[in-house]
Amino acid sequence: MSQSSHTTRPAGGAAPGAVDERTARRVAEEARETEWRLPSFGKQLFMGDFRLDLVHPHPRPDEESRRTGEQFLARLREFCETKVDPQVIEREARIPDEVVKGLRELGAFGMKIPRRYGGLGLSQLYYGRALMLVGSVSPAIGALLSAHQSIGVPQPVKLFGTAEQKETWLPRCVNEISAFLLTEPDVGSDPARLSATAVPDGDEYVLNGVKLWTTNGVVAELLVVMARVPRGDGHRGGISAFVVEANSPGITVENRNAFMGLRGIENGVTRFHDVRVPAANLIGSEGAGLKIALTTLNTGRLSLPALCAAAGKWSTKIAREWSRERVQWGRPVGEHEAIARKVAFISATAYAMEAMVDLASQLADDERNDIRIEAALAKLWSTEMACRIADELMQLRGGRGYETAESLAARGERGVPVEQYVRDLRINRIFEGSTEIMHLLIAREAVDAHLSVAGDIIDPEASPAQKARAAVRAGGFYARWLPTLVTGPGQRPGSYAEFGPLAKHLRYVERTSRKLARATFYAAGRWQGELERRQGFLGRMVDIGAELFAMSAVCVRAYSDAANGAMFGRNGRDPGPSALRLADAFCRQARLRIDELFRGLWHNTDVLDRKLARQVLDGDFIWQEEGVLDPSIPGPWIAHAEPGAAQKENVHRTIG
Repeated sequence: MSQSSHTTRPAGGAAPGAVDERTARRVAEEARETEWRLPSFGKQLFMGDFRLDLVHPHPRPDEESRRTGEQFLARLREFCETKVDPQVIEREARIPDEVVKGLRELGAFGMKIPRRYGGLGLSQLYYGRALMLVGSVSPAIGALLSAHQSIGVPQPVKLFGTAEQKETWLPRCVNEISAFLLTEPDVGSDPARLSATAVPDGDEYVLNGVKLWTTNGVVAELLVVMARVPRGDGHRGGISAFVVEANSPGITVENRNAFMGLRGIENGVTRFHDVRVPAANLIGSEGAGLKIALTTLNTGRLSLPALCAAAGKWSTKIAREWSRERVQWGRPVGEHEAIARKVAFISATAYAMEAMVDLASQLADDERNDIRIEAALAKLWSTEMACRIADELMQLRGGRGYETAESLAARGERGVPVEQYVRDLRINRIFEGSTEIMHLLIAREAVDAHLSVAGDIIDPEASPAQKARAAVRAGGFYARWLPTLVTGPGQRPGSYAEFGPLAKHLRYVERTSRKLARATFYAAGRWQGELERRQGFLGRMVDIGAELFAMSAVCVRAYSDAANGAMFGRNGRDPGPSALRLADAFCRQARLRIDELFRGLWHNTDVLDRKLARQVLDGDFIWQEEGVLDPSIPGPWIAHAEPGAAQKENVHRTIG
C-alpha cells in the first residue's frame, strides 16, 4: 500500500502511457479519503478493537422511513408480479420499454433522490430492499436502477453538486436514465492511465475520448464522465467529473455490448469527439473526479450486496422446495448429508448476506459511522458468496440446474432459472471493483493507522529526519497499542451474555480480531515496504475481516430478530427463535473458513506461484499448450481507441 505522505500530483496532462508504477499508486492514493471523521466498526475490527457498541443495538429505521419504504415496496411488488416477465428480458436481451416506463411512473428512478427534488427520498435500507425485490425478478432491472442511482448522476450531484446543480439535474434524474463513464479500453482499476481529456476553452470544456462498458450508456440521457483536464493558467488540472447531456453533438454510442449474463443491460462503448461541455457542469473542482467517484461508491457499493442477498434468498427457497420434492434412494435428497450440507450453507449464508447489507445500510442512514470499510467488505464478501451459492444450487439441481428455464418449461417442468443466475451473478465479482482490487483497497484502509505513524520509515523518498521522526511516533503508538492485543472480553466466559447461544461466537470475533491485528503487525514488520506486494497475505487478511464482520452482523441481526420478530417478519411469521439457530449455524461455518484462512497466512505457495507465473509468462512452458486449437476470433487484445470522429453508426436510443 502506498503511503499517504509526501506525494505529489502528476501533471494533469501527462501522457497516460508514460505513467510508472509509483505515479499510478500516488494517483490512487490521492483519491482516498484520508481522514476518519466518524468512527468505523470495520477499521477498529482490523486494529483488534471489537467495537460492538457501534453496531449493537441493531439500528432501526424511524417510523416515517419505514412507512414510506413499505408503501413503495408494496407498489413495486405488485408491478413486478403483474408487469415484468423475466423470460422476455432473457430471451430478447432487452428490458421492454413499457417496463422501463412503468418503473419511471412508480418513481423507481428517484428512489434515492430527496423529495424536495421530486424523488421518493427512500432510506438506504429501503433502497436496498427495493433492489432486492426487483433483482429477484430480473437482475438486469436491478442493474439498470442501481447503475443510475448508486453511481450515476444522482449520487455524485447530491453529495458534491452545488445548489444550482442539484436544482438542475436531480429533478431530471427522477425521470431520466443516467450512466457513469470511467473505464476505457486501456484503463480499468488504474485511473492514472486515463486518456479521455477535457480541455478548457472559455466557459466550456472540450471533451475527447472513448469510454468502455458504460452500463446504461446505450439509453442514458445524462452521463457522469471522468476526463483529464490539462494543467494550465488558472486550471489545477487532473481527473475531473462532468455531467454531460447524452445527446450532445459529438457523442456516439458505437456498440451495444453483449455478455455472458445480465442480458438485458444497456452497456456500450461511447466515443466523445470535440464535445462541448459547459464549465457549470463540472462537479466539485478540477482534479477531484476520482475522490468523487470513490466517495460515491462508499454507499453505492451496497447495491451489489443487496442484489446478491436477493439471489441468496431465492436460492434458499429453491433449495428447500426441490430438496423436499426430489426423491433418490428412497429419501428426499435433502435428507442425504451431501445435499444437506449444501442446503445448510445456502440458507445460512443467505441470512448473513441480508444481515450485512441491512446493517451497513442502516449505518449509512444513521450517518454516525464511516462505512467505507463496511460497504467494501459487504461488496467483496457478498459477491463471492453469492457465486458459491449459485454454484451449489446448480449442483443440487443436477442436470436441471444446467438446463435453461424455457427448456424446462417446454418439456413440462417448472422453469427454474438456475443457470441464468449463475451467469448473472458472475459479473458482480468484477463490477465496481474486482475481488482482487477490493482486497487491495480494503487492505490499504485496514493498515491506515500503521502507515499514518510509520509510513515514512518505509517510504524511499522520505529524508533521514523524516524517518527519525516517524520512528519516534511509531514507538509511542505501538507502546500504547500492542498491549491492547494481549487480552480482552473474548477470553472471559461471561462476556456478551445477553446474546445467549451466540455469545460464544462474539467472544470468538473479539479474540480473532486481536489475533488478526497481531498477524498484520508481524507481517508489516517482516516485509515492511514489500507488504503491498504480498497480495496473497493481504487478500487472506481481508477475507478474515470480512468473515468477522459477517459474523458480527449475523449475531446482532439475530438478536434483534429475536427481540423484534414482528418487525422483520414481513410475511407474518416470527423469525426470532429460528434466527438464532440460523445465526449459530452460519457462525460455525464461518469459523471453519477463518481457521483455514489463518493457516494460509503463513503456509501457502504464494512465492512459488509468483515464480511459476513469471516462467509461464516468459514462455517456459509453451510446449504445454500444444495439441489444441484456439477458437478465438482474431483481433487485438485491447481495441485501439484513438480520439477522433466516430466511424460507426450511433446505436444510442432514448426510451420515451
